[in-house]
Amino acid sequence: MKNTLKRLKEYAAFEWYSRISRIIIIFSLLNSIAVFENYWWQATFTSIYMALLLAGAVDVLLPRMRRRLRLPLQLLLVVVSTWLVVGASPSLTGSEEGLRKFAAMIWSLLIQFNPYIWFSLAMLATYLLFSAWTTSRIRLFGFIGANLLVLTVADSFTPIWLWDNVAWVVLLGLIWLAAGHLHQFQRHHPGSWKELLHYPLQLFMPIAAVLALLMAAGLFMPSISPVLRDPYTIWKESKGEKVNVFLGEKGSDPGGVTLDTSSGYGRDDDQLGGGFNFDYSPVMTVASSHRSYWRGETKSFYTGSGWLELDEGTEPNNVNQLKKEQELSLPYDRKLADTIEVEQTVTMIRKDQYPVLFAAAPINRIHWINDPEANLSYRLTWAPDDQELRFPLQGRGRQPYPESYSVVSTVPVLDEAKLRSTNARLYSSNENDHYTQLPDNLPGEVKQLAEELTKTATNDYDRAKMLESYLRLNFVYTNEPDLGKLTGESDDFVAQFLFEIQEGYCDYFSTAMAVLARSVDLPTRWVKGFAPGALPALGVDAADRFDIDTFLQGEGTYTVRNSDAHSWVEIYFEGYGWVSFEPTAGFSFPYTVAGEDAAAPTPEVEEDTDEAVKAAAAEKTDVSYKGFYIAGISLLVLLLAASLIVRRQALKAAWLRFRFRSYTANERIVWETERLLRVCRRKGLKRSEHETLREAVQRFAQHRTDIRSELTQVLNDFERAKYSGAEAAPEEAEQFVNKVKHVISLL
Repeated sequence: MKNTLKRLKEYAAFEWYSRISRIIIIFSLLNSIAVFENYWWQATFTSIYMALLLAGAVDVLLPRMRRRLRLPLQLLLVVVSTWLVVGASPSLTGSEEGLRKFAAMIWSLLIQFNPYIWFSLAMLATYLLFSAWTTSRIRLFGFIGANLLVLTVADSFTPIWLWDNVAWVVLLGLIWLAAGHLHQFQRHHPGSWKELLHYPLQLFMPIAAVLALLMAAGLFMPSISPVLRDPYTIWKESKGEKVNVFLGEKGSDPGGVTLDTSSGYGRDDDQLGGGFNFDYSPVMTVASSHRSYWRGETKSFYTGSGWLELDEGTEPNNVNQLKKEQELSLPYDRKLADTIEVEQTVTMIRKDQYPVLFAAAPINRIHWINDPEANLSYRLTWAPDDQELRFPLQGRGRQPYPESYSVVSTVPVLDEAKLRSTNARLYSSNENDHYTQLPDNLPGEVKQLAEELTKTATNDYDRAKMLESYLRLNFVYTNEPDLGKLTGESDDFVAQFLFEIQEGYCDYFSTAMAVLARSVDLPTRWVKGFAPGALPALGVDAADRFDIDTFLQGEGTYTVRNSDAHSWVEIYFEGYGWVSFEPTAGFSFPYTVAGEDAAAPTPEVEEDTDEAVKAAAAEKTDVSYKGFYIAGISLLVLLLAASLIVRRQALKAAWLRFRFRSYTANERIVWETERLLRVCRRKGLKRSEHETLREAVQRFAQHRTDIRSELTQVLNDFERAKYSGAEAAPEEAEQFVNKVKHVISLL
């Protein structure tokens, strides 16, 4: 009875600590999966969050539930939550009946669960693994250290900002350590613990104060560059190679340039530089027949620090009072260029005001704005010189920005042979100064570099491509350029990028190419808008509708986020028009290339089309089944891992029996005693060289009166096995092993 009450008290002491441990494991894992932000779909994140929170809720709210019941409950909750997130529903086609109909319904549900359920189950297995593994302070350090390693490596080598997540994991680790210390104190000194609970403020206020002081020190200490570099960087640089990392003066403010901005359209362009944090919130969706950049504004006056929009006064070419389906003319001919039509329907998600409507360039017609059936009531202006469909942001009766609109663009097909046969010369001679302008104080080394890079080119198009390739291949993309590299020798933004910083984001690359191109007399302008964005994952029935031509041309509905805000350059070629160039490393402009036009004639249908369709369907079914075979194997692996976790104690006991199969009972008792002494040494109970074991144990017992009787029993059994000459029975050795485990648990 006394032993039962003791075990109940020990369990009660363990229960609150176990709950805190589960909560900390959950939130540490939630912070770590932020590494995959913008790589996973939101539904994947939601299903994983639900899986972790529900599994943790079962452990925290029902700690005394038997494990054989708790695990099935957690699995059931994970499956149900994933079902709710995905919105799965059975879809039946055909005339199946009975068991075949039921199997078809289950199969349709499994298809909709894929791949979200595998992420959820993998996260549940990870949570269960770490919950069972983090039973000691060393393992606690290992878990927190693994989380910090993942976050810091991802923060350093990717453009994702994760220091907030690092700070939260550190804070959770400190709270966990404090809770572990209190838990040990409660177990070893239950009487003192009860007394302390009468004064909760005196107990917890010092802990809170220390944690707050540590976090405040981390937040308000000045940021400095790392003194020690990692071995990988040192090794690569020793070979003369540049490491593409995303390190820098994060959080610093050199030169008065703020770094606390977020990505998105509409940042001031007259003072370029600094850095930004990625903002992945959606801006709009674009249902388009072709993948494209969604062009916004263009600017042509470079000041040495940024771009200005020239005051054109009254622009004679501008067209007002636009109507639906009215053709929007261009001030130049495109006799050398083939074109394709790109249909687009834009739906705005954010409620921001923009000065233009975004679309592939150049826009040719407006189908509708907000209402497909209504007349065009918006006071839009078509600026053909800039290829901008402008929306008024000021003036009387200002209208809200359209919630949705549909336009068609006539995009030129990229034909490099034709471009090499023409010149980069503007359609109107009085525009040459406008698009080749450079500041008077531009450093001469910029022009020298442009001339050196293009000296072997025989035509203007190759000159432009040489400049584009040089920037893409020799400079590093990062959203946080290291402004500590600035020497102050030049105030020009492009010169600083080319010769000092040598890393940056799209504004750095595009501005540098525009200035280099103008330095060799290529008429150039700077453009900003949005990169294409992301297509959603294939839906349930998408495989049946999949078409290779549609896939290659990029038809679909793109989700465009603030992080997709982008800038590039355009160069004018005679008889062809403005051609886009993408100098930013890691980006690729979605050209339609001559000879690969998606609008090519449809091939004639042969008589054996039905057989081809059947063969393609069979192949598709085989691929689908292969995917589910892989998924099934993955599920078996997860179940095997869960089984190993549940039966870890039995497996450990089997391993120990195998390891000590050649030991006699006396040898096993001696070995276990030596193991206990090693644990005591780690806990501060060290045996001196001149002490016998009895003297050391008696001294230990004076310091730890709560385990005096247990230590005495271990000592007596050890001396009997070591010195009596009588062989102990195997059962006595097993009892001794259990005694040692009990003593270790009390240390």
